[in-house]
Amino acid sequence: MTSPSHDTEPGARWPRPPVLGWPLIALRIGALLVSLIVAVAAYYVFALFTRHNPAPPLFLRTLGAIAGLRLRVKGTLPGRGETAIFLSNHMSWLDIPALAGTTGCAFVAHDGLSVFAPLRRLCEMNDTVFIARHDRRSVAQQAQQVRTALAETGSLTLFPEGTTSDGRGLLPFKSSLLSPLESDLAHVAIHPVWLDYGPQPEKVAWVGDEPGLGNALRILARARPIPVTIHVLPALTREERTSRKTIAQAARSRIAAVRGKED
Repeated sequence: MTSPSHDTEPGARWPRPPVLGWPLIALRIGALLVSLIVAVAAYYVFALFTRHNPAPPLFLRTLGAIAGLRLRVKGTLPGRGETAIFLSNHMSWLDIPALAGTTGCAFVAHDGLSVFAPLRRLCEMNDTVFIARHDRRSVAQQAQQVRTALAETGSLTLFPEGTTSDGRGLLPFKSSLLSPLESDLAHVAIHPVWLDYGPQPEKVAWVGDEPGLGNALRILARARPIPVTIHVLPALTREERTSRKTIAQAARSRIAAVRGKED
């Protein structure tokens, strides 16, 4: 997590949802629970017939819609049967349903998310690859997990910033997080992606010491929709992906360039 973008002093309480927002929160949570139950049942049914299970991305797209996301895509998504890796900026938990709902991708996440068993199981249903960031010995295993996730879903997203930002700029891209990409993945296109939440990204960003539950409730209490444009940039060239460091530098430069044009 990064430093707070909200106007608060150290130790200050984060703003609670407005009173009129609680009925909307209750309605949305109810809809999410129903959607989750249906999605989990559908997952096990689809698992009997297909390797590419459509239930997880459908659920995540539904989650985004319930939370108020309004998606728009700029650029060209990979075609059916093509495999791709997306390197995206990261601002919010909303990034997950936005990207998965649009591309059907799985994700690379830090292994801290795997501690809570139910959350780990839900992530595994979407072929999430858990990375132990400080364990270089596991790189080969992680690379194999990346290949498996690509075979299962066709696409995979990494957040090279390693944490969330307030959306006002880009954090450095950590090349260490891209170690699994240094294996035999030359045939897989790597696309930088910019998630653009509009002129006030801090309204949805999850940064600083704000509790995850508090951020989720703040988002679910919003009556206005949340527009997000997913800019899918052209794939990196062979010269831009000679190592994990060149991949990180090139992807960040591409995203920074398109951000500058839109500002």
